[in-house]
Amino acid sequence: MNRAEQEREQKVNQNRWRWTFQRSHDREQMRHQLPIIKIHSSNKEYILPSTDEIDRVDFNPVDYINQLFPTEQSLANIDEVIGSVKSKVRSLDTDIRFTIRAHSDIEIDEHKALVKAQNSILLLLFQQMREIKDKANKSEEMAKEITRDIKQLDVAKKNLTTSVTTLNHLQIIAIKKKSYGDIANLSHPVISVLEHFQPYMNIPQIQELSANVKELTVQITVQVRKECEDAFNGPNAKVNVCKIIDVIDPKLRLEVINWFLKTHLSEYTILYQESQELTWLDKIDRRHACHHQLYKESEN
Repeated sequence: MNRAEQEREQKVNQNRWRWTFQRSHDREQMRHQLPIIKIHSSNKEYILPSTDEIDRVDFNPVDYINQLFPTEQSLANIDEVIGSVKSKVRSLDTDIRFTIRAHSDIEIDEHKALVKAQNSILLLLFQQMREIKDKANKSEEMAKEITRDIKQLDVAKKNLTTSVTTLNHLQIIAIKKKSYGDIANLSHPVISVLEHFQPYMNIPQIQELSANVKELTVQITVQVRKECEDAFNGPNAKVNVCKIIDVIDPKLRLEVINWFLKTHLSEYTILYQESQELTWLDKIDRRHACHHQLYKESEN
């Protein structure tokens, strides 16, 4: 081996060492600067670091070719390297098409889901609007019914107030004149109307009317009791007083009956005590005659 061949061999060895060192240094840098790629599988994406020089952001084709063919001798494998690169390009094209198709399917699904959600929201909104409209219609009908009822109650209150006030005035006049027949005829409808309005006694106007009627009733009761105690001045007075007693107060009727019996049977009670001879059975005809006489007097 001559000197020229030795120098060339030495230069090749130096280049081989430099290439080996450079590859080792590049691998060390790649470990810290590996790009991120996405691997698609079953519509799921997995993010993994790429170890391929081509996937780097700062890829330099000249440096990459120098790495593949550092010496002249390495050019003997150029066909194999070209085939590998073409295979990688086809693989990348397949991945790109798959990614585009996957994203397109996702966009279509998202659009369908969005349209479905919008339709559901619109349907729910229409239902709520329909319910609100129905409630508004019902509220309007209810308001009309309440207004109609209020108008009827106003008319009834006005008529009732007028009627009771008129009857009260007539009763006052009849009391002063002691026209008990007229009082009896007027009291019955007034008392009937007030009984009908018992559930509405919380209304101030009806309370006031009821209080007025009760006050007149008390006045009539006192006056009628006095008339009874005065022994009914005149036959007609007795009949009219009895009429007013039946209308005004059942308790007053019972009081008058007890008073009447006590007053008219006082002599009978004394004559026919158990200690008297007239209480014996052989004197029963005289007891009957006494009863008959009292009955005739009361009837007259």
